[in-house]
Amino acid sequence: MSAPLLQTRDLQLAFGAVVVADQINFALHEGERLAVIGQNGAGKTTFINICTGLIRPDGGQVFFDGGEVTRLRPRAIARRGMVRSFQLPQLFTEHTVRDCLRLAAAGRQGTLGLWRALADVAPPREIDHVLQMVGLAERADELAGSLPEGQRKLLDIAMALLLKPRLLILDEPTSGVSTDEKHGLMATIMAALDEQKVTAIFVEHDVDIVSTYATRVAAWIAGKVAADGKPADVLADPLIRTQVIGE
Repeated sequence: MSAPLLQTRDLQLAFGAVVVADQINFALHEGERLAVIGQNGAGKTTFINICTGLIRPDGGQVFFDGGEVTRLRPRAIARRGMVRSFQLPQLFTEHTVRDCLRLAAAGRQGTLGLWRALADVAPPREIDHVLQMVGLAERADELAGSLPEGQRKLLDIAMALLLKPRLLILDEPTSGVSTDEKHGLMATIMAALDEQKVTAIFVEHDVDIVSTYATRVAAWIAGKVAADGKPADVLADPLIRTQVIGE
């Protein structure tokens, strides 16, 4: 098997007496679709925050694409190809959908300047392609702040894709989205990731979404990975069914 795209060694982090990362040794390979599950406070988001540079661990190391990124800032990690979206979409709500994508592309290229028109900083074909990919072409010239929650999520992910990631980490992509829209949202996201050949980690509470779209599931309990494997195996584990799913 090829070397891991993302790997952690002995990650440790505690907030006072509360241990949120307890000797986490973990590896993710290119092409995987990993769902991270666990009750609130289990350490899921903390793990993501450590990997993406938002929190520094008390001990241990994070490696991405063969290089250590443990002490790098989030921007430097994103430039290496590990990008994330947040549970609450991070948008330029007073700009149009198209301009949000232009800003993301300009950030990637470092081409945005004080005296340069925004329309000139990103290739129009690239912007149009991403809009089509996430189903937002018809709303390209509307303000981002006018979008419903599901389309805000898609715009946030489209902006992340314009950073050309190798790994995209999604923090609860279906939260705030109606039950009827969740599968359509995830199908659109996964199709875009497949087209761009992007590996993905997504934090999710909906078991149906996890079993449908993940190729692998890692379940967190009290700062540890309590189970890691194929979705059917992890979701059938008695410990996970009682401690994580809540049956």
